[in-house]
Amino acid sequence: MRSAGTIGMPSVSSASQVSERDVPFQLRGNSFTMMVLKVVAPASPDFFPQLNVKVRQAPNFFRNAPVVLDFEELPEDAAAFDVSEFIVRVREHHLLPMGFQGGPRAVQEAALAAGLTPMPAGRAAKLEVARAPEPRVQPAAPQVVVETVHRPTLLVTEPVRSGQQIYAEKTDLIIMAPVSPGAEVLADGHIHVYGALRGRALAGVSGDQTARIFCQSLEAEVVSVAGLYRVNEDIGAELLKKPVQIFLRDGYLHMELLRTQ
Repeated sequence: MRSAGTIGMPSVSSASQVSERDVPFQLRGNSFTMMVLKVVAPASPDFFPQLNVKVRQAPNFFRNAPVVLDFEELPEDAAAFDVSEFIVRVREHHLLPMGFQGGPRAVQEAALAAGLTPMPAGRAAKLEVARAPEPRVQPAAPQVVVETVHRPTLLVTEPVRSGQQIYAEKTDLIIMAPVSPGAEVLADGHIHVYGALRGRALAGVSGDQTARIFCQSLEAEVVSVAGLYRVNEDIGAELLKKPVQIFLRDGYLHMELLRTQ
């Protein structure tokens, strides 16, 4: 009987004779951007009608979009609602639940049984410096030095075409050309578009709430900072096709005209 450690992989004796392309699979780490659907009142008769309105505002953005269901704010007595039926109805709105966060134990168990994956929080906890011990004979605790990871700004000089996706990981993104409808630009930091922004722009995708979006002509389908988004239909007419900056303040997404003087 073949051991579990050899399933789908060449034996040790023949591994040197088999090229990497002959291996039937590879396991690699990767990161993906997913929306979070915070579920506060799943039994409300307004839940799915309002969700439908939101999806219809940007159907190309939401269609078949993977989402994480956030049950963190559900009260304990919400454990009685049918999680499987809820997931089915979410899928009917062209959203694809892939995982879940938080919630009462019964809800988590039902979500697991429905095939969803428990997901960690979107942002890593901040590093806290431990308190020094009370002055005694013990030697002082060693100082911890944290090295900041810095990556050069990602610069794009060509137009971003429909269907293209550009992601500036752990840095800012500067685009010196237009972004076409159907294109998507993402950055962990700021996004600067020195041209028309007609596609989707998502800044602070790893949770940086200080990130901003700057563009010379705001015509975007969707804009988002640290997960808070606004679709084109919700952008005021006074901002369309104008130089605009987009940022978070007090937990809300704000848009302001860029002052050139």
